Amino acid sequence: MHDSTIFDQQLAGKLLQINAIKLNATNYFTWASGIKSPIYCDNRQTLAFPEVRKLICEGFCSVISKLYPNVDYVAGVATGAIAHGMLVADQLELPYIYVRPKPKDHGMSNQIEGVIDPGKSVVVIEDLISTGGSSLKAVEALRKAGYNVLGLVAIFSYGFRVAQEAFEDAECSYTTLTNYETLIKEGLNQDYIKSNQVAELSAWRSSINQESKK
Repeated sequence: MHDSTIFDQQLAGKLLQINAIKLNATNYFTWASGIKSPIYCDNRQTLAFPEVRKLICEGFCSVISKLYPNVDYVAGVATGAIAHGMLVADQLELPYIYVRPKPKDHGMSNQIEGVIDPGKSVVVIEDLISTGGSSLKAVEALRKAGYNVLGLVAIFSYGFRVAQEAFEDAECSYTTLTNYETLIKEGLNQDYIKSNQVAELSAWRSSINQESKK
């Protein structure tokens, strides 16, 4: 298993360097949900950088080998984690499937793509956890199909309370390779953000957590 602290920092730094994660404390991004955010994460960009792609795959494999040694299947969440999940399954020499947000409206109407073998133990690969909603829809689909979901591993998490509570309610464990706090520290180390912006970035995440209590 890698040294998680060093790995977290290294990966966060790489994500900033290749602009997979963008920080802007003055001109907020708008997410699809309508949330105004000083951070925008698109981990699909990591696929264009072999060094970063390999680093992420190694991180996933290390976590899975330590936490879920009895895994039978790897499942990627569409669309952001399809490629990462496939790389992990290939490295671990395991069968691979991926999960759509909803069943197709044509053909076989599949939501889960790949060989279905109910009763097997699955680890879910995700690129990003914000509220946890889309990730847990994939978990629910796999459970309904008869899989034993051991847990979920993601590249990055904002660490929102609403996500933590959602995973607890779903009785699904999850782990991330890096996170929001580490990202801020690395942004500061790389002079990507200034020290006077750290408080605002931390306050934004706190405001989202407070909002989730209402």
